[in-house]
This record gives sequence, C-alpha cells and structure tokens, in this order.
Amino acid sequence: MKRLKSYYMHLRHHQNMERKWIFPLAIGSIVSLFLLFLTTITTSDGMSLFPFYRSFSSFSSKFVETKIHPIPTSNLPPPARFAYLISGSAGDGKMLKRTLQALYHPDNQYVVHLDRESSAEERLDLSNFVKDHPVFLRFCNVRMITKANLVTYRGPTMVANTLHAAAILLREGGDWDWFINLSASDYPLVTQDDLLHTFSYLPRDLNFIDHTSNIGWKEFQRAKPGNYRSGVVYDKES
Repeated sequence: MKRLKSYYMHLRHHQNMERKWIFPLAIGSIVSLFLLFLTTITTSDGMSLFPFYRSFSSFSSKFVETKIHPIPTSNLPPPARFAYLISGSAGDGKMLKRTLQALYHPDNQYVVHLDRESSAEERLDLSNFVKDHPVFLRFCNVRMITKANLVTYRGPTMVANTLHAAAILLREGGDWDWFINLSASDYPLVTQDDLLHTFSYLPRDLNFIDHTSNIGWKEFQRAKPGNYRSGVVYDKES
C-alpha cells in the first residue's frame, strides 16, 4: 500500500509540474505572435511604427547587396547597318573575294556580282565560295547575282546593275541604313566596327556622306578651270 500511495503521489507531482510549464509557454507564444504582428504594421508613408524594426533595417542595409544598384539603360544609339554591292568583271574573282572578306560584318548585308565579261568558271568559283563559307552560312547575309548582267562604262547598264542589287537588298536584306556601291578593286582603310560605330551617331536620312569637309582637293585636282581661245582652235577643213 505504501508503494502504491507513493506512486500516485509521484504521478500527481509530475502532472502539477507539467501544468506549471504549460501556462508560461502559452503566454510566451501569445506575446511572440503579438510582437510579430506589430512589426507588420506601418504608417501611411510605409514607415514602421516601432524603432527596433527600423534599427534592424538600418543594420541590414550595411550589407553589400543592398548597395548594388541596377545597371542603367544605355543611351547609345542603335548600331548602323550597311548594304554593300561589290561588283567585278573578268579576272576580278580573287580580288572580289578579298574585298568581301575585308568588308564583312555580321550586321551588314552583301550582294556580289561578276558581269558577263567574266568566265562561267570564275562565276561558279565565286558562287561556291559564298555558299560554302561557314560564316556566310551562319548569318545568311551574302548573296550573289547568279545571272550575270551586262555592264559597260557606256550607257545605263551600270546603273541598271546597281538598281538590280538594291532591289535584292530591299527585298531580302532586312533592315539596313546605307547602301554602298564598290568594285572588286576597292579595299577598306578602317575596320567595319569603327565605321559602324561612327555612322551610328549620324542621322539615318543623311545621304552622300563625304569622308572630309575639305573639298579643296576636288576643286584643284578633279575640276580645273580651262581657257577657250577661238584663235588657236585647229580647223580640220583649213
């Protein structure tokens, strides 16, 4: 009997101890939830009502991540894009390929043409060069006029060939800003990256751009005044 009585006494004491712990634990939980709720309350301007929350925010602002600002949007103009026509005649196949490679840029468009004076083998070699070049295949921006046009230095044939190439570029070349007509013997003095960067700052409706504002060399080298004296004209009939 004494053992049974002591057992019940020990059990009752243990239950009383558990009850003593339950009440403080419940009170602590309620207080914690209440404080957590208070931290979510802000004023109309978005500021917290309690200083300890603001002090925590100021402490967290010392981290590097909070000082990193997003990269601003670039104000640089969009890069310019050129459309090239590179023409050649008999024996110009190698020079035309050299010029094309020197002028090439993935953002540009190109049309190449060898006129009827060139041989069929030369035109076929150029066609295979354009079709098989890995960079040209990747960007699909080089085209060849496979049906050779007749181009002479007299009459409208050269203008017609230029308009033919421009029509191809307008139909298949996408968006570009300036059309440049070159021959196989031409070669660039600056890189395409430098040229595209410079032209990016020019108005897109500006045409016939000269490389210099000094036109004196044109005045004295290309256009010279001439004097006509009727007294020294040679007359075949005399």
